[in-house]
Amino acid sequence: MYTIEEFDNYKTKILKYVIYKKRTEQEIRNKFTKIVEENMLDDIIEELKENGYISDENYIERAVNEFIALKNLSIKELKYKLLAKGIKSDLIDSYISNNIEKLEEYEKKSAENIAIKRSVNMDENEIKQYLLKKGYEQENISSAIELIEE
Repeated sequence: MYTIEEFDNYKTKILKYVIYKKRTEQEIRNKFTKIVEENMLDDIIEELKENGYISDENYIERAVNEFIALKNLSIKELKYKLLAKGIKSDLIDSYISNNIEKLEEYEKKSAENIAIKRSVNMDENEIKQYLLKKGYEQENISSAIELIEE
């Protein structure tokens, strides 16, 4: 068992880590597993979840909005990036299905942006292959290619 002082000290450290930059539960576990006893870490994470400091659902929302604002990614790439943060696949799938229209529109725009940028030094086939490799849907690739043909 652990003391209240130990619990408070580690909770403060973990809270600072979470407040500095929003983190997923898995990121917190990765960072503190070797430092904090497992039972204590579980209890701290549970308390921080209850108080709204840790929420993988909120993390997904925030991360996707950030990606949309800053990057050109396919829906598959978004999913892989979130999986890499340790977020459960079913949470990600649920988010995607609840926001599919917004995400499909974003993927279409991303494909077009990439096609325009790449058309300077790549031919259509190379652009198609590049977008396929990145996980873009065929219809979005086609519409991006049509855009650069005009």
